[in-house]
Amino acid sequence: MVRMSMEPRRFLAVADVADVLGATPGAVVELLEAGDLRGVRVRGAWRVADDEVQAWIDRELELERRRGLWRQAQSPSIADLFGER
Repeated sequence: MVRMSMEPRRFLAVADVADVLGATPGAVVELLEAGDLRGVRVRGAWRVADDEVQAWIDRELELERRRGLWRQAQSPSIADLFGER
């Protein structure tokens, strides 16, 4: 039997999400409108579940990790630069 958490989800206002992300409220709204960050509108104002904010952070960290690995794979080695001796 799967036990589900009975703890309610906590929803944040755009300004709170902006504080967490170190971004502007306008940038958060752009993420929401683009569908990059999931949220809901409540009486015309965006609300974002705190676990959705964490999921977005996790996705961004993974993308940055992959970009770093790609850049590392693309950079020449010492042997490539100076020839193997």
